[in-house]
Amino acid sequence: MAGAIDFYFDFSSPYGYLAAEMIEALGQRVNRAVNWHPILLGVVFKSTGGQPLTMAPMKGPYSENDFRRSAAFYGIPYRAPGVFPIATQNPARAVLWMQEKHPAHAKKFTLELYRAFFRGDRDISKLDVIGDIAAGLGYSADEVIAATQSDDIKSKLKTNVEAAIAKGVFGSPFFIVDGEPFWGADRLPMLEAWITKGAWKY
Repeated sequence: MAGAIDFYFDFSSPYGYLAAEMIEALGQRVNRAVNWHPILLGVVFKSTGGQPLTMAPMKGPYSENDFRRSAAFYGIPYRAPGVFPIATQNPARAVLWMQEKHPAHAKKFTLELYRAFFRGDRDISKLDVIGDIAAGLGYSADEVIAATQSDDIKSKLKTNVEAAIAKGVFGSPFFIVDGEPFWGADRLPMLEAWITKGAWKY
């Protein structure tokens, strides 16, 4: 199998949620593994001067409408969370722990967190919610919660976010394949063409 697709996402990103629902199927179609990397947009924005779409003048109302429109277009259930955006350190740390300790379930766990937030309107920044979702997959809620507060996982997330920024990651979702960056769920068809048809000159 050729090089993997690196998929960078933040749990407060509706477009990241849409991409998370589609990226594995794309990977299977093009025979590429997908590596999932949780990031923190808040840290990224400090480096880039960016801000959440919903907080930007004029872009805010447009983006809120486009979240719903895009989800409907792709046939993906979506419910705007009552609290948005949220701090995503805790779910990101939980995913890193799951990737480290139980990699076979890490992607499923990530999707369940995303779905809890963007379908079930559950605040996944809260440790009890994260623990409950982990328990639903057969893991100890207490163990997952403790892991999110460990110095080791905190340090790993910090290192991973810094590495993502160093690679030019500035938003969510963000993909890198064969050294080529793509930003946005709407770039998935282009990403697929890049792999299946080969890189084109531009």
